[in-house]
Amino acid sequence: MSIRGNPLKVSRRDCLKLGIGALFGTGFVDMLRLKAQATGASSAVARSVILVWMDGGPTHYETFDPKPDAPSEIRGQFQPIATRTVGVQFSEHMQKLSAISDKLAIVRSIRHDQGNHGAGNHYMMTGAPPRIPVGCGAFVSFHPSLGSVAAHERGAPHGLPAYFSMPSMSRSGGPNFLGARYAPFVVDDNPNSPDFRVRDVALPRGLSEGRFDSRREIRSEVDRMQRILDQEAGDPVNALDQHYQQGYDLMRSREAQAAFDISREPERVRDAYGRNPFGQRALLARRLVEAGVPFITLYDGGWDHHVGVFATCQQRLPSWDNTVAALISDLDQRGLLSSTLVIALGEFGRTPQINNNAGRDHWSNSMSVLFAGAGTSGNQAIGATDVRGYAPVGRTHSPENFASTIYLKLGIDPGKILYTPQGRPTHLVSATEPIQELMG
Repeated sequence: MSIRGNPLKVSRRDCLKLGIGALFGTGFVDMLRLKAQATGASSAVARSVILVWMDGGPTHYETFDPKPDAPSEIRGQFQPIATRTVGVQFSEHMQKLSAISDKLAIVRSIRHDQGNHGAGNHYMMTGAPPRIPVGCGAFVSFHPSLGSVAAHERGAPHGLPAYFSMPSMSRSGGPNFLGARYAPFVVDDNPNSPDFRVRDVALPRGLSEGRFDSRREIRSEVDRMQRILDQEAGDPVNALDQHYQQGYDLMRSREAQAAFDISREPERVRDAYGRNPFGQRALLARRLVEAGVPFITLYDGGWDHHVGVFATCQQRLPSWDNTVAALISDLDQRGLLSSTLVIALGEFGRTPQINNNAGRDHWSNSMSVLFAGAGTSGNQAIGATDVRGYAPVGRTHSPENFASTIYLKLGIDPGKILYTPQGRPTHLVSATEPIQELMG
């Protein structure tokens, strides 16, 4: 027996050495930990993941993979800057992250063949390629997302959902056949607003607690009248009821009230993250990590720079750089980075050739992905692209390797078989080898 995609290579012999209890009594995560102790390998397992999703496809040239020796029509207008990591350069607007590169691993070797938004989003968000051709603007879900699987496998902390997405869900960030129970709880309110309050986590203004309970009882009675004997496992209305119940529970949850009360944060902390919606959502993500939420997606749209990539990045990147660096540093100072995996990426990179509109187009042949925390060794750039940034040179990695890395960090077997409501088996990931350099 072997566990597919397990970088520690837990074999049948290992299971016998560890005892039958390691297989049946403790579970996959404990077995990995015992194996790690026996071999001296890292046993770090992420308690939470914060996925910064840069929707549209961020440019690798203007962020983490500058090409100063390429011709001007490829290298662009920004200059490279040194980082704390010897031999690794970032683009000039990544100043805060370059100063903490000892905590970062930048993967430059991921590539795939899905060059439009819908398909690329699905591949990177799920670790599974689309089954059929997908249009650029399509919202598709052929497979559960990373966040939904984490919610399914890790469960929710007391009083809170297991999976959040702010301020919206990505195209393929949903649960697919896992069902609505494992869809993200979307917080679309702006935490930078002075009167920030999360819908469904507080009673509507003007509605007393007594009236709220009365309305809930009336709705429950109507449901029972309409759905007597309708208890099929696959009934989508049951999933909808779970959403209603989740809403009720959140309104009663002290944990939810506390996690979302961002006004409790000192002004200096809020300022450090940036007084803008993205900055305050990142701070809210840290609060959700403290509350034990397994998976949080920060959806950050607007990275599809076909036009004016340099002007837009010059305006946007310093603030983005500040927020992501503040998040990683804050987690580190609070002792949370060792158990929290922070990732930043989009669906692909951008073209080497600058187009006639001073922009870059879709390019799935190369991209840069930021990793930090949860046992990830910093001070490294994993893989490299050629001198013009066209493609990785040497060993390349796939979205499957990317997804397997995240699952293993969370203590989830990427080769696990899940079953659809129709009883059809499907692997979480078809190729379960992680990116070894990220495993600690």
